[in-house]
Amino acid sequence: MKTKTKMNVGQLALAWAFLMVFAAVPLHAQFTYQDVYDFNCSTGGCWPVDHGQLTQGTDGNLYGTASNGGSSSAGTIFMVTPSGSYTDLVSFDGVTACLPAAGLTLASDGNFYGTTYGEEGTCNLGTVFSFNPKTSTLKILHTFNGTDGLLPFSPPVQAKDGNLYGVTGSGTTYRVALPSQTFKPLPNKAPGGSAAPLYLASDGNLYGTTTAGGAFEDGTVFRMTTAGVIKTLHSFSGSDGTYPYGPVTQGRDGNLYGTTPRGGANDDGEVFQLTLAGKLTVLHSFDSVPASGTNNDGASPQAGLLAASDGFFYGANLFGGAFGWGTLFQITKTGVFQKLFDFTGTGAVAGADPFTTLMEYTGGPFYGATIGATPEGGPANSNGNIYRLTPPNPILTLIIEGPIFVHPGVPVEILGNNLEQVTNVAFAGVPAQFQPRSETYLTATVPMLAVDGFISATFPTGLQVQTQSAVHILPLITNLDPTSGQVGTEVGIVGGGFARATKVTFGGVKATNFRVASPTLIQAIVPTGAITGKVRVITPNGTAASKQTFTVN
Repeated sequence: MKTKTKMNVGQLALAWAFLMVFAAVPLHAQFTYQDVYDFNCSTGGCWPVDHGQLTQGTDGNLYGTASNGGSSSAGTIFMVTPSGSYTDLVSFDGVTACLPAAGLTLASDGNFYGTTYGEEGTCNLGTVFSFNPKTSTLKILHTFNGTDGLLPFSPPVQAKDGNLYGVTGSGTTYRVALPSQTFKPLPNKAPGGSAAPLYLASDGNLYGTTTAGGAFEDGTVFRMTTAGVIKTLHSFSGSDGTYPYGPVTQGRDGNLYGTTPRGGANDDGEVFQLTLAGKLTVLHSFDSVPASGTNNDGASPQAGLLAASDGFFYGANLFGGAFGWGTLFQITKTGVFQKLFDFTGTGAVAGADPFTTLMEYTGGPFYGATIGATPEGGPANSNGNIYRLTPPNPILTLIIEGPIFVHPGVPVEILGNNLEQVTNVAFAGVPAQFQPRSETYLTATVPMLAVDGFISATFPTGLQVQTQSAVHILPLITNLDPTSGQVGTEVGIVGGGFARATKVTFGGVKATNFRVASPTLIQAIVPTGAITGKVRVITPNGTAASKQTFTVN
């Protein structure tokens, strides 16, 4: 029987290394569980913690990190095909970097970004790295020294400005500028240490969780801007959960959703909903020892939630379930809960103790990883596994490479399946120029008339497939007509992303009279008091400044 223990971020790094792999069996007949690949420390990487998610590449394969194994027993970067063919791409050397516990972020420059958390006296206090999948090149971007942070357990994520942002186990925050890949510490710390990646929400801010800190020292959910300004949105108090390890995600209702591994009605963890204003609602309290004593719904979700295209949320419990080795579950935004699978710890199907949040593959199924090991007599490879969970009605989807905020006129890469057959690509119904590059990705240029919404691809059969998340169009000014004039002159501001413009300024002076004629044109009157300078357009997605200077005569 497993006992509950309070773990901080440092203790977590040691705890998962001693867990053992056990088997999993399906519970819910409509969902299919399949063991895709079994790790083996003797032959390659093993123990895939992958805080965050496995990541789909442009080649249609899955990428992640294994925290141990490899040629130096210091962990690896791996690739696995959807059918289970496995390759270690990088073995960390154990000197400059070791022990990756983070998943990987595929950025718009085509590189993967991640972290190692290392060990003091062995291979530093952690690093940030990039990995080029085309050249198989690993580049260490920064080595932490303790004053600028230590023990990064999660990858940096790409924000709406195109740069990468991360948080460490000690709570320090940082930016990696692209394309230069330059590391810079940010001025403010998170409310506590964090094990989860940040999440880019529809308002353009980054949201994260901390395992401690806050008003009650039980962990928090916080918001961070790209300038590094941090605000605590919610402090957990115990009754509503404690010590969140997993990331938050955003539902289509605009709210954030997440989990805590402890706290709540039974001290077995919670699923929660949080508005962007900070109002928290507990949706489900886990109970590893229900009154009946059997078939409980699981406990201690270390992973976050997947906001899937079918409108449901999917998660994984580290412990609990009918056999004590974790469960997979589905939950609605109103808290309707259904257990899907129990990990059994025995049998011929590997998998137990998942830390990794499920990801939605563009072909329809969900993929996840466990770090568990099977007992003697189980599968030979017993150091974690990759598994597939297929829903009864899989939904084909698209993934946009990089952030969900895009500029008009810029090509973006879109991942999917059978994309060489696509006949049309549209941004919220606005047709776009596109070029299939392979069966698994294409490039599409964001139309100047594009507005916020989902990207869709149309196939010869009439089937339309859309992105998993809506994309948001950043404002862009390409021209001013005219470029000079007196107060009262009407100026045509030409560009894109103007559909929801809220403010226009001339030399910093607000225009009191302007009209959004289309997503590509704003007609504005030069205001009283205007001075020579740049014209700016402000929308909920961001601010655009003209390259031209408007001269006030």
